Formats: sequence, C-alpha cells, structure tokens
Amino acid sequence: MIEIKQLKVRYDSTKHRDFRELVNSSAEKYGKSTAFIIKEHNKGDISYKYYNFIDFKEQVYALGTAMLNRGYKGKRIAVIGVNRYEWILSYIAINCGIGVCVPLDKLLPLEELHYSLAKSEADVLIYDKTVAHLIDDLKDFDDVNVQEYISMDEAPDKLCLRNLLEEGFMASDAEVEEFSNLPIDPHAMSILLFTSGTTSKAKAVMLSQDNITSNIHSTVQGLDLRDDDTAMAFLPYHHAFGIIGQVIMLSCGIVTTYCDGLRYVQKNICEYKVSVFFCVPLLIESMYSRILKTIESKGIQNKVNKALKVSNLLLKVGIDVRRKLFKEIHDQLGGNLRMVVSGAAAIDPATLDGLNGFGFNALQGYGMTETSPIIAVENTYQHSSGSIGLALPDVEAAIYDPDENGIGELIVKGPSVMLGYYKDEEATSNTIVDGWLHTGDLVHLNDEGYIFICGRKKNVIVLKNGKNVFPEELELLINNIPYVEECMVYGEPKKVNGGDNDLALCAKVVCPSDKDELLRLDIDRLNDNLPSYKRIYRLVTTETPMIKTTTGKVKRNEELNHKN
Repeated sequence: MIEIKQLKVRYDSTKHRDFRELVNSSAEKYGKSTAFIIKEHNKGDISYKYYNFIDFKEQVYALGTAMLNRGYKGKRIAVIGVNRYEWILSYIAINCGIGVCVPLDKLLPLEELHYSLAKSEADVLIYDKTVAHLIDDLKDFDDVNVQEYISMDEAPDKLCLRNLLEEGFMASDAEVEEFSNLPIDPHAMSILLFTSGTTSKAKAVMLSQDNITSNIHSTVQGLDLRDDDTAMAFLPYHHAFGIIGQVIMLSCGIVTTYCDGLRYVQKNICEYKVSVFFCVPLLIESMYSRILKTIESKGIQNKVNKALKVSNLLLKVGIDVRRKLFKEIHDQLGGNLRMVVSGAAAIDPATLDGLNGFGFNALQGYGMTETSPIIAVENTYQHSSGSIGLALPDVEAAIYDPDENGIGELIVKGPSVMLGYYKDEEATSNTIVDGWLHTGDLVHLNDEGYIFICGRKKNVIVLKNGKNVFPEELELLINNIPYVEECMVYGEPKKVNGGDNDLALCAKVVCPSDKDELLRLDIDRLNDNLPSYKRIYRLVTTETPMIKTTTGKVKRNEELNHKN
C-alpha cells in the first residue's frame, strides 16, 4: 500500500456540527450580505430579487416549522427540479431536524423516477414544473408511497411551497421554537443520494450531516474562497458535487446566482460578475475553446504567445502580471472570474494549463457520491498538470495493491465516507473493506506525490500478453482531434470463431460523417506514436451523441449495446 500526501491547511474553516448550526452561523457572521440573487421574468421585463443570509435563515425556519406542523417529522422527502432558490431552501429545511432528504435528477425518465421513489420509500415529493407532467403517472404506481406532492411553482389548485412558507411565517413563536430545537443526530442518515451510475442501476448512498460538514470543512481549508466572491450554481443540485458546492457557498458567505441555461453561461458569468465557478469539464473546455477561437479570429495568436512567454518568465521570479496582460480575455468572462474548479469527470490537462496561463486559477478536483463527495483537489499552491491534486486534509488516502508501475486502486477513509448503500449490505461490504472505501479508480503518483487517474478498474482492458490498457488514456488522445465530439474505447475479440481469444482495441467516435476518412488517417497517425498493444484496431463512427449521465459521463454498458 502506498500512502498519499494531503493538502496543507492554508485557510480558516469552521467545522459545523450539522446544517442548522451552519445556517445559524452564516446568518450571524454574514448577516445582511447578499446570499442569493434571483432573476425574475415578468411579461418581458426582468427584475432581480436579493436574499441575504438572515433572510435565508428566516425562510428555512418558516418552511421547517410548516413541515413540522404538517406532520413531516421523520419522513423521507424527495426534491426534484432545476437548480433554484426553492430547491436549496427545501434541502436545508428538511435537514434541520425534519427528516431524510432524497435529491433526484430532473432528467430521470418516468420508469427511473418511479424506481428512485420506490427504492427510497419517499413520503413527500417537492417538485418543479420540469417534472410536473409526470406527477399523475407516478400516482398510478402501487409501490410509490408518496402521500403529498408539493410544487415549487405557484398553482391555484396545488399545494405549493409558498403555502408552506406563509404557514410558517404565521406560526406562533412557540411553534418556531419547537422546530429550532428539533434534535439532529449528525451521524444518522440524513441524505439518501443516488449515484449517477454509468454501468448499472444507480445505488442509493446513505450520507450523514457529519459526512457533508466534514467534507466542507476539509475543502474550505484547501481552497481560496472569500466572502466577497460570487458563484453560479451550475452543477445540478441532485449531484453530490453540485450540492456540496452550494453548501460551501452558504458556509463561506459567497453570493449564489443561477444560470439561465446552457447557452447563456458566459453571458450570465459576465452579468453577475462571477468570481468562483464549480463546473463540469465539458463546459470548461467549451469556454476555453471559445477563448482560443476569439484569439484566432482577431489574428493575435503571435501577440498572445509572446505575452505568455513574458508572463511565464516573470512568474519564475515571483511577478504575476497575467490578469493585466490578458485583460481582454478576462473581460470576455466578466472581468472577475478568478477560480474555476472542474469536477465530476476528467478534463483535458491542456485546458486547465491554458486557463492558468491566462491568469485564471483553474483547478481539478476528484470525488464520488460515496465520499460526500470530494476526496482530492488542487489549489493555488499545490498543483501539477493533469493531476487531481492531493487528498483533502481530513481524508486518509492510499494506493491499494500497486503493480510494478505503482498503479493500483485508490482507497480512502475518513469522516466523509458514506454510511453505506441503502438496503444493500453486500454492495456496502464489497466497497468498504476494513474501514477503507475502495473507489474503483486506478491511480499512480508522480515524483512529487500528486495523484493521477489512470481509469476505472472495471474498464481496464487486459490483453493476453499481460499488458493493461486504460481506455480513458486513449479517449483523451482521440478527443484532442479537433472535429471529434466524443469517443469511447473498448475491447472486442480479435476472432469470433475460436483460435485467438485476445482482444482488439476498438473506438466508437462521434464526429461529422464527412470526416470519416480524415478520422481514419488521424487514427493511423495516432497509432504510429503508440506502443503496438495500445493501437486502435477497429473504428466505429456515428453522428449520434453517446448516452450519458447528467454530468457528462458516458454510460459504457448502454453504449456497448449500441456500438454498431
């Protein structure tokens, strides 16, 4: 077993016992500073609503009091919808002593939503208009035990969150006090969060409030987060990385804003003067690509390259002039963006290197739902191109059963490790062994101790000669071909009818059909620079996007069933 280094503690962080303590602390510390900016559209007019940290606490207490009075204490309450103020308000109120919160993906088709509600044994469903059309169908399933459906949107014939808030604000002081004194066990299951499974049915992960507040405490110790920052809640709240990012913003006094949609990300970053952005690789890579295209369209590549050389030389002597040299690039993103943290999937190292070169603090993090979720991250002072950084201060991490190249499975232990999988002792015991959670990811360390992901243990292609091929490594190379939209590498038998049972490396590539011949030439050139056992033997091309999770991970099993 190889031990993994931890990030140094660089920033102050408070470890909160539970969510109520976190909300109370933020209200006391940040008071009337803006916590949320909500854009409202009314008959073509746009207005903005501002909630401060005291407002948020008061609304949490009002909603929680109404939930208590309605008999929701001890219930499983599912929340589903787009990222919005009402979503996070519900999540926090439920976690202040009411019951267990079950965040759900708004993009789930009816059959998967049915499965999730039945599996979690949800009693109440808080939903928004994006899934309103499924509510009547859900009521037809005998194993869905939801007794109350609450809309985040106002509707005259439906129970709405506004109704509950009004009830809470009209409640007596004694009723509010009863809610504020509800017992919270920080080590009991408080969140039932489904994994964004890429290979099988999603598992229900049991998390405690101590799991999450511990992870927040460790993350804040390593990242330069400031109470004058503004963030945009882009990552979906039902995703572990999305919700931890939001609660971090609450705990650090950071303003939260919302995106109008995927097409408006850059516009909204400029509109709100966003300074901190937690996001998925696909979007960050797209942002960087647009920057490069703008440079190319203006014909200033040589000027930019010279400026990069100058700034790199100055950095070596401790002088940082990147934001001044590349002011025009920063202005494209509102002028305030200083930190971009990529998570949920691997990102092309060239993108982070490029953004860092222009003066953005572009970092990569890594985690999984089962660890609440962050395991490792880079920061301003500790980073290495292509790595996922070092383990968080409270996370004990190691490489299990490394091979002769130092590659082995990443295992972790610490306060952020899940309680287990809900009603699945076998899966839990297979994942947590002797107190160590086995991530299923194969990693190695560089000479400085930084962690590099090789690929998923279950995805490794083992050849007859004993060589291991990590498909993710080849996918990164293929995805660097400019016109390739996405790809997946897998192994297939070389001969169908006996004889040779070795595997051939195959690639399924999404690209325009008029690029098929060019792709074959580019793959040949790629093969020329690869060891023989890593060369792509077969190629499947398509214009149809691959089947993915909501965070952009390809669902390999489903794709393998449709590869032809």
